[in-house]
Amino acid sequence: MPVIRAVTFDVGGTLIEPWPSVGHVYASVAREFGVHGLAPEKLTARFQRAWRARAAFDYTRAGWYDLVRETFAERAAELPAGFFPAVYDRFAVPAAWRVYDDVRPALERLRQQGLKLGLISNWDERLRPLLQRLELAAWFSRIVVSCELGVTKPDARLFHRAATALGVAPSELLHVGDDSVRDADGARAAGCHARLVRRGGAAGRSGAVRSLTELADVWPGN
Repeated sequence: MPVIRAVTFDVGGTLIEPWPSVGHVYASVAREFGVHGLAPEKLTARFQRAWRARAAFDYTRAGWYDLVRETFAERAAELPAGFFPAVYDRFAVPAAWRVYDDVRPALERLRQQGLKLGLISNWDERLRPLLQRLELAAWFSRIVVSCELGVTKPDARLFHRAATALGVAPSELLHVGDDSVRDADGARAAGCHARLVRRGGAAGRSGAVRSLTELADVWPGN
């Protein structure tokens, strides 16, 4: 069993999720602009298809604008000019997100074991204020955000920056996320350890955990 001195987490899909869903938030903002009759489930499905179709994403406003426009498809022409800034800002407020139930108990257990905690996230300038408002920021001694380095996971530089900031070697860092390429492959290629979280699913041979609270059992305090 390797010696782990620090644990870093992805944010979206690992610690928090859009609430009630991406589609619900989009439809809600659209109604405020007089656009009705949008099915949240269809918007969510379109968003997911558009997201998966992108081999890379730069997390800029322009990138998000293109993604939103593709999500709305033929209804995009009905959206007024102020819609995109409004929906962009909506995802900067806590009401658009839900912290998974297992997050705070897991962070408490890991911290009690003496592990250093950090974040490595592909995100934009909205992340740090959002974490503060969700009362999550204080759990982490170091936060590494892709927009501040100009590269995105799986780039090894993000993982190395986090390891250096936390005062550990890459081999002493465990990264936890929900994306097999950006999180797991990226961390391992950088010389770190990795675990995927698959809530509600089977752990399987991949070694994924079904909740963050399982991490304390997988890597007990050293």
